Amino acid sequence: MIVDSALYCGGSRQPGRAGLADVARSNGGSDRFYWLGLFEPTAAEFDEVRRTFDLHPLAVEDAVKAHQRPKLETYDDTLFLVVKTARYDDPTETVEFGELHIFVGVDFIVVVRHGEATALDGVRARLEATPELMAVGPSAVLHAILDRVVDDYMPVMAGIDDDIGELESAVFSDDGGNPVERIYKLKREVLGIHRALHPLVDPLTRLVEQQVPGIPESTRSYFRDVHDHLLRVSEQNDTNRDLLTSILEANLTRVGVRQNEDMRKISAWVAMAAAPTAIAGMYGMNFEHMPELGWRYGYPAVLVVIALVCGILFRSFRRSGWL
Repeated sequence: MIVDSALYCGGSRQPGRAGLADVARSNGGSDRFYWLGLFEPTAAEFDEVRRTFDLHPLAVEDAVKAHQRPKLETYDDTLFLVVKTARYDDPTETVEFGELHIFVGVDFIVVVRHGEATALDGVRARLEATPELMAVGPSAVLHAILDRVVDDYMPVMAGIDDDIGELESAVFSDDGGNPVERIYKLKREVLGIHRALHPLVDPLTRLVEQQVPGIPESTRSYFRDVHDHLLRVSEQNDTNRDLLTSILEANLTRVGVRQNEDMRKISAWVAMAAAPTAIAGMYGMNFEHMPELGWRYGYPAVLVVIALVCGILFRSFRRSGWL
């Protein structure tokens, strides 16, 4: 359950892995804080964490069960934030989503991770390599985590952009394929990204513009850069969604055009087949008085007429683009 846990003093990590029993809760203004990382804990496993940091039961329930939409809530002096993480699997063209449930207090930050997307080991290592940044406290950790989550959407956008380019080429190619299923599936993934990104805009706006627990006035400006990156990613995703809608409409138009072309070809061949059928049908009536029946050259003459009519029809249809 516990991925990592550490006590930091003056921006430096204290030796060893700190346990919950070793946490020294301090009042605001102290340079000590505790960072605990958890991976998919059960309710029983998380109970000790709840009691140690006096976390609100409603927030704890959300953190344990997961499947929450991005949001920002405050419980007394504790901040609770939910963000969606993402990772793109290019071979299957699917986006794997995870969740981070983050509790931020004056002297602690607890991160509960669900799913494999966006591991935070690199974030902790980078922060520990810059003690002056870590000395800012839990708000600096929250900023680094959000920055990593938003940055991880960049490869997702790049992968989807590549697939959209392939779909555009497939739609306007002459191979006769119909990529409608691929378009629909990719559009569904883009909609999933929209549901992960769009609700996060408001929480980050609040972190930038409003005073919230656990985020000192001096660190609010740190979140502005993350907010700007989020808006750019969200706008890019909206553009991808519009592009996929246009590609889907273009594909349906191309299918309709191909069907019309096929119908014209079928109609042209039917028209050419109708001429010899009509002529042959006349001689199949077996009337007694048909002058051509006694003519020596009647049979070859009929064949010539049939060939002549079919040739004229073929040339006409070819000129009009039906064949």
